[in-house]
Amino acid sequence: MTKPGSATDEIKGWFAGRIPDDWFTATPEVSVDREEILVVGALPEPELAGDAAEDAKTSAREARIAGHREDTRGHRMRIADEAQRRFGRRVSWGASCGDRRHLFTTLSIPAMTRLRMPERHVLDTLVEAGVARSRSHALAWCVHLVAERQEEWLAELRGALEKVREVRAEGPTQDS
Repeated sequence: MTKPGSATDEIKGWFAGRIPDDWFTATPEVSVDREEILVVGALPEPELAGDAAEDAKTSAREARIAGHREDTRGHRMRIADEAQRRFGRRVSWGASCGDRRHLFTTLSIPAMTRLRMPERHVLDTLVEAGVARSRSHALAWCVHLVAERQEEWLAELRGALEKVREVRAEGPTQDS
């Protein structure tokens, strides 16, 4: 019987072994869901004079990320194709440098939902106020806001879900 999380661990291990050692300063962060694998690596800080202005630091970090994206594009595409065949999920990439983080090729997956009039009214208010372009954009904005404001609660909930997976894995199987 496989342990919970073993597929994710396999994916993380595969990318750690497949990505060239000189791309990132540490093992890349690999996030996995049903449709996508997101790989984000930390790049080394550009060397600047000690008294460099914050604008210069930001510009240098942005340039470092943009350069990495362009310089590794072909190799990243080959790795992504290989991973997609192996794991059956699309692969997206990103990089961070200092306080800058950019995701290059993430998926935008439609999520259908049924909303009653009070929920639609919330979305329509956000659209009419110019906060969002559409109901879909308003719903994505709401999800982002909950994730940002309730991060601790969501982390606790994910921990509880992991415990449920562990208990299920230890229980009887249909083969028993």
